Amino acid sequence: MSFRADRLGFAYGLEDATFQLPAAGLIAVVGPNGAGKSTLVSIMAGLREPYRGSCQYAGKEVRQWPRREFARRVAFLPQFLRLEFPFTSEQVVFMGRTPYAAGWFESPADREAVERAIVTADIAAFRSRDFRSLSGGERQRVILASSLAQEPETLLLDEPTTFLDLKHQLSMYKLLSELARKGIAVIAVTHDLNLALQYSDRTLVLDRGRLVADGVTREVLTPDLIHTVFGVRAQLHTGSTGNAWMQYDA
Repeated sequence: MSFRADRLGFAYGLEDATFQLPAAGLIAVVGPNGAGKSTLVSIMAGLREPYRGSCQYAGKEVRQWPRREFARRVAFLPQFLRLEFPFTSEQVVFMGRTPYAAGWFESPADREAVERAIVTADIAAFRSRDFRSLSGGERQRVILASSLAQEPETLLLDEPTTFLDLKHQLSMYKLLSELARKGIAVIAVTHDLNLALQYSDRTLVLDRGRLVADGVTREVLTPDLIHTVFGVRAQLHTGSTGNAWMQYDA
């Protein structure tokens, strides 16, 4: 068990959300603009208070977790990270080791975790470059590497493919799917329903601040639901390999 919410709400953007998430798997969070997706994952990351109702992680209320201990277990990848100082990409990845810091210098464990994260996120080619000089997609991959360097058991991501081209969108979700198969709970906000259909095990659907559907992705993302929530007519197709995708009508 990772997160459990009971009638979870916030001053704006979220009302009475109740759900229970497994300790591993890729869970998509979808919905129109303003549906409450970012609000939800921000509460789960411990970044928005006070919230109403209950939001527990591993049986303990999020607000009651010591921040350092929580950060060792849950990593959060925001849509955008702005840094004004001349940090290299590698230094940004090392920031992910902050919850484990015991002194001024990195430990061998820190260096090993950072190296694994750099390889996993495929950022070795620009590890020495100034983070500020990177493209939006490159920055997003560096932030992912920093999150992975935390060695979390749960990974929260708010629209992780926003700045990525098509190739890196697919590689990002392949990586997230692999992490989920290895036992990490990956919870990702996305606007791309086809990515959710292809890669996620489960989907939460939000609409106007309310959780309106929750279940196995292919059972949840039906043409009827998409028309009701998004106001778009869609057709669901299944290929010879079993992959499903949506075709939208104008």
